[in-house]
Amino acid sequence: MKNNKKIIRISVGVVAALLSRLSVASEALTLDDVPVRAHYDNAVGSSDAASEGRVNASLIQNRPISRVGEVLEFVPGMIVTQHSGSGKANQYFLRGFNLDHGTDFATYVDEMPVNMRTHAHGQGYTDLNFLIPELVSHIHYKKGTYSAEEGDFSSAGAAHLHLVNRLPQGIASLTLGSYDYQRMLVADSQAMHNGLLLYALELNRYDGPWQVAEGVKKYNGVLRFSTGDAHDNMSLTAMAYHNRWNSTDQIPLRAVHAGQISRFDAIDPTDGGDSSRYSLSFSKQHRDAQGGWQINAYAVRSALDLYSNFTYFLNDPVNGDQFNQSEKRTMLGAHLSKTWFGELAGLPVENKLGLQTRYDKLSPVALYNTEQKQRLSLIRSDKVEESSAGLYAENTVWWHDKLRTVAGLRYDRYQFDVNSSLQGNSGRVSDGIVSPKLSVIFGPWAHTEFFYNLGKGFHSNDARGTTQTRLPDGNPASPVTPLVGTRGSEVGIRSEWMPGLQSSLAVWQLDINSELVFVGDAGETEPSLASRRYGVEWNNHYVVNDWLLLDMDIALSKARFTQQDPNDPGHFIPGSINKVASLGATVTQWGHWFGAVQLRYFGPRPLVADNTVQSNATLLTYARVGYRFNPKTTMTLDIFNLFNRKASDIDYYYESQLKGEAAPVSDIHFHPVEPRAARLTLTYQF
Repeated sequence: MKNNKKIIRISVGVVAALLSRLSVASEALTLDDVPVRAHYDNAVGSSDAASEGRVNASLIQNRPISRVGEVLEFVPGMIVTQHSGSGKANQYFLRGFNLDHGTDFATYVDEMPVNMRTHAHGQGYTDLNFLIPELVSHIHYKKGTYSAEEGDFSSAGAAHLHLVNRLPQGIASLTLGSYDYQRMLVADSQAMHNGLLLYALELNRYDGPWQVAEGVKKYNGVLRFSTGDAHDNMSLTAMAYHNRWNSTDQIPLRAVHAGQISRFDAIDPTDGGDSSRYSLSFSKQHRDAQGGWQINAYAVRSALDLYSNFTYFLNDPVNGDQFNQSEKRTMLGAHLSKTWFGELAGLPVENKLGLQTRYDKLSPVALYNTEQKQRLSLIRSDKVEESSAGLYAENTVWWHDKLRTVAGLRYDRYQFDVNSSLQGNSGRVSDGIVSPKLSVIFGPWAHTEFFYNLGKGFHSNDARGTTQTRLPDGNPASPVTPLVGTRGSEVGIRSEWMPGLQSSLAVWQLDINSELVFVGDAGETEPSLASRRYGVEWNNHYVVNDWLLLDMDIALSKARFTQQDPNDPGHFIPGSINKVASLGATVTQWGHWFGAVQLRYFGPRPLVADNTVQSNATLLTYARVGYRFNPKTTMTLDIFNLFNRKASDIDYYYESQLKGEAAPVSDIHFHPVEPRAARLTLTYQF
């Protein structure tokens, strides 16, 4: 009888905890509803891995960011940089990866996938420029291959960014800054037909420190209607984004040393791009004591024209090597899931079944030789249809109040249909992959939990590679593996034994059957050899008192090829990051004052497989000082690269040829961090 009562108590407690957890996870949350625990809602009992957590809106709003993509730096251990203009997707680093523009890290905004597969510029291209940071309610991040819900591109991790339904007050802000930075934002929400209407408009102009003015012209708009509460809700969201810019791409170090150009100059002043994204998304969910269900559906129309010249006059000594990567994309998809609470042999269980579908139509995705943005010749043009379906199941069992397991199984099926301008490269290919998952969670004891996680994942390759028989230069080529398997494991601990301190430690490993690496002279990623990574992450978030918060994140990793290329001996993975550290202090309210300081460090990376050429480390500091005149009006001063360090955002090593050079030269090509810059923002809440 005592055991039965104990099981009933556990069952009731588990269901209550689940309902609480589901309510917090609901997309119907408003900014007012989001709880604040050191800005990281990583409380013991809320996650299935030590490397999983949530970042709340308060931290996102209290810390300065230079670029929109830097919202992902709130994921501990993540570094976000740029190797081209502001309108282009950022460069990402995490867990020993140079993720290029997003390969092996999945990103979602309101459950719409941001990663673009079979992309004109790079597989997994993740452009977050359409996001307005002030509208983000929270970020739910995961790392590793342990969640059945996560599919393509998520081997290193995933981040789900959720938007608010309601703003506590309307926002009108104006930002002016160094190098002709200008930003205007108007956003508000109001009651409408038993629901809420949220709207936002953002305008952004920026020239940057470059000798060729960047000339950014960015427009962002959001319109969202929502009804319901955390248990029953619906939302319909329309988003529109357009951006046009000039870009100063990476430049050769030899040209700077020779005094031919400055650090902020360009070899080809006509590089740049034009990008747009329009979307409509729908979400509906229901939660009750028996479980619940959720439906997300989306339609996205995007376009990109990107002009780049990474090798200058290597291939064409007359017209130069500029090329245009162009695509027009329609993306449709849906995610349906159903959850049941129940018992198995007297033990509390939660079962979840989900289906994710996605369809991408590129009409076309093309590559051209250009000069000064004028098309000279077609290299290749492909019409691509890529469709996928992922079915997953997840079972959670509470074996004891100090032990639970989460077992998952996922199956993905892909179909690639390519109609190519290159003879012999058209065709249809399909592939499937099974990904089992398991997590074991012990505790809590003294507000401390222990985790063991393992699982398989995958990333997809560019559809054009799955049907190829020859390259654009006429050389023969073999088709690539459509879906590449990954295997990961992790041991971790999370503790809150000390009041105010959240601390987690994770030791992890990840194997990939085929590494995706960036090829500098092609300006895109391509499949490479198998690899292994392992490392340790230590994250700490400390509430010192009611106005001071401290953060410290340290990540160490090692990345190596497990196979050897006879043409490029060595086991180092070019661009792989091995050390990341972040230190932050946030003052939320000290009288009328508030502010923050954030220091981030990422260590040297090997640039060639034998590690004979390395990049330098980069250390940057951001700072903020703000003054609250009254409850409605604030003034904020943000300073980026506070100590004006001369460092690189990105470094590559490859061959290029400048005008006047008799032969190609292997050299470091780098994109410098921007010099010290200040931005002053006046915000009025109405």
